[in-house]
Amino acid sequence: MSQTTAATADRDTPADDTTLRVLSASDLAGIDITLADVVDTVENAYRTLAAGQSDNPRKLTVKPTDGHSVSYAMLGRDGSRDVVAIKTSYKHGLDKGRGEQHYYTSLTLYDDTTGLPIAMMDCARIGSLRTPAVSALLARECAAPGARAALVIGTGTQGRLALPFLLTTLPDLDRLMVFGTHSEGIAAVREQLRAHFPERDVEIVADLRAAAADADIIVATAGGHTPAAVEAEWLRPGTLSILVGHGLAPSALHRADRVVATSEAQMKVTGTDMADGDGNLPAVDTEFPPVIAGITAGRRSAKERIFAYNSGLVVTDIALGHRFAQLAVAQGLGTRVPLWR
Repeated sequence: MSQTTAATADRDTPADDTTLRVLSASDLAGIDITLADVVDTVENAYRTLAAGQSDNPRKLTVKPTDGHSVSYAMLGRDGSRDVVAIKTSYKHGLDKGRGEQHYYTSLTLYDDTTGLPIAMMDCARIGSLRTPAVSALLARECAAPGARAALVIGTGTQGRLALPFLLTTLPDLDRLMVFGTHSEGIAAVREQLRAHFPERDVEIVADLRAAAADADIIVATAGGHTPAAVEAEWLRPGTLSILVGHGLAPSALHRADRVVATSEAQMKVTGTDMADGDGNLPAVDTEFPPVIAGITAGRRSAKERIFAYNSGLVVTDIALGHRFAQLAVAQGLGTRVPLWR
């Protein structure tokens, strides 16, 4: 399917500059896409960015002084797809339990070849796939040679697909561990793993320190209220620690031998909880796009303890969102809204 197919819509409702295809969460939930397709789409977005063909400005953040909510706005352009988009994200109730929180995120895509809108979509599924795909790519590029054991901390949205994606890029992993505090989340982790890799199972760990000491790769995806906080001294030489949400103590960053970030600028915005006592973050040794492109090394030696910061880049949302829009158009999904009439 060509880049502009998503903008041309179906024959009965041709696209113009006054209508917009809206894709709901239920529309997107019905679209089948393989984990390998997601990984390839995200990887190509990184390669295009590293080649200087895409634009990914620093995200804008708004947060009230009492910290009860946070909002982000991210504008970007994918140069290989000729797509411009803006993503918005709003989370309310950060001072409350998970069940009382509200979270809304959306992505609006425009075709920069025709000048027409492509689609506006709920971005929750995009993020739930994109983020673990990035962690899996980080693991592929930065894990020590022969890595066999992976530990996921957290069983929420990001934790549930972390292991299936890791197995997609590192199929030789033979010990899969998860640390979580919610029984329904642990069950969901096991369900997702078996859905994608029916022959595999996960080991539920209670002793986080012992599990961290055994792990070659740690992916920390827990929420802000987690009791988990893996310290640097728990980690053996060669460990790769990937921070997505929470679950790693600041020492894991500050005492790492090498620091990799998807974006150093975004790490400075969203990673302030990892700052030292003076409010400082260590310098990033390399960003991830040039690692994917083979310009810089993700790992320099087998013994390095590497800390990787996985913050979302809007170009990956754009690429994956556009891929979903293509699939949605092919299936006739979505609702045409005369937004600008």
